[in-house]
Amino acid sequence: MSDNFNDEKLWQTAKARASFKKSFFSYLVVSAFLWAIWWFTRGRYNEDAYPWPIWPMLGWGIGLAFQYFNAYNGDKHDLASREFKKLKEEQEKSNS
Repeated sequence: MSDNFNDEKLWQTAKARASFKKSFFSYLVVSAFLWAIWWFTRGRYNEDAYPWPIWPMLGWGIGLAFQYFNAYNGDKHDLASREFKKLKEEQEKSNS
């Protein structure tokens, strides 16, 4: 039963990482497109043109950072189980 649980957990991790990679690729493509729009409409003609593509990149980038953390650093249950193991080891050391 433990092997099935580990396989399921690995599968979920693989899906989360693949989803992050797709989102990151979309982020790069859309960001490049937005910068191209900015460049061809105002950026190359006006040195004082406000670089508005920064704002969508910032907002989307924050969401992408959370997705990265979830995909590559595990979920809350993993963090809780690691902390539990750490506390259990400390308790065993103090009891011996």
